[in-house]
Amino acid sequence: MKRPRPNSREKILAAAADVAREAGPGNLSLDAVASRAGVSKGGLLYNFPSKAKLMQALVEHYLGEFEKRLEAAGAAQGSGANLLSTYVQLSVSECQETHASASWIFSAIAEDPEFLVPIKIFRRQLFERLKAETPDLRALLLAYLAIEGLRSLSLFDFDLLSEDEREQLVKVLLSISVRGLADD
Repeated sequence: MKRPRPNSREKILAAAADVAREAGPGNLSLDAVASRAGVSKGGLLYNFPSKAKLMQALVEHYLGEFEKRLEAAGAAQGSGANLLSTYVQLSVSECQETHASASWIFSAIAEDPEFLVPIKIFRRQLFERLKAETPDLRALLLAYLAIEGLRSLSLFDFDLLSEDEREQLVKVLLSISVRGLADD
């Protein structure tokens, strides 16, 4: 089965993420994005009338893709999976992928701090959903905040943990996401 060719909007978003990641925060140029995407600047502006609109779409695309991967991972694990363990596994995998680094998000925030609003809303909604589906609040708090800490380390490209330490942390997080924490 052939994979569908990405449309120009998807190519532009992928190119924008690549350019922002390579050029550094705040250095995204529409010319560089158009060139990387293989479209004219007019074609880029047709899809995204301004740099701000492009950055807004990039943020929304990132959040939508994470949600899709979360749903797909949960479906692949079957009915026995819980949302927290799915979230832990997906997030750890995302943090380990070098191309998944979302450093481009700094470009969006540098362009307009209001781009944090959809991220805050998404994170709040995800946390509330996790809370509703996780019986052990303490386990959720520990797992969620540890994963967000790993995400921050990845985002800032800090290699604080050794591979063994990271594996141990993930093992513990997966264990408590399934079993919860023992009572004190």
